[in-house]
Amino acid sequence: MIIPVKGKVKFPITLDIGTWLFDDHKIDLDTYFEQDHSETNTDEEYLKKTGQFFDREIKEGAITQPPPKPNTHSKRQHMKTGSFGIKIDRFIRNAEPLDDAKDIVFETVNGDIRFPLTKLAELILAFSHKGKPLKDDGPLHILFDDGSNRENPIKFVSGLRIE
Repeated sequence: MIIPVKGKVKFPITLDIGTWLFDDHKIDLDTYFEQDHSETNTDEEYLKKTGQFFDREIKEGAITQPPPKPNTHSKRQHMKTGSFGIKIDRFIRNAEPLDDAKDIVFETVNGDIRFPLTKLAELILAFSHKGKPLKDDGPLHILFDDGSNRENPIKFVSGLRIE
């Protein structure tokens, strides 16, 4: 379940789908489309929350008691039964597309699917459904951020390249 990012990139990278379940940037597809995501950037959101935490520590001092432990059993159970995806834009930004790169091309058994690089923030790579990897029609599905193809995603995505 390794997908290489190849083509017009400064740094060719590989995507290891098996590790995404443990990535903090994963998206819970069971609830994602019911929420408002207009102009939400997960990296900016993380930095904002981190900045608020440090501001509070400067003003109020460090908290000496340990934080409450999260319910790891329910988190683990949700990972076993949930459906998850991840936004692709940050991976492609890390690969640094070359200046003349215009499109991202997803390779599928039904032929190539092309999107302009300007649409990266609107694409979600689904990698699990109800706790199971997408083995039969995957390893990846492409979903649009607005949920318009939620019932009929682009399936059988096995590779991608930047052109």
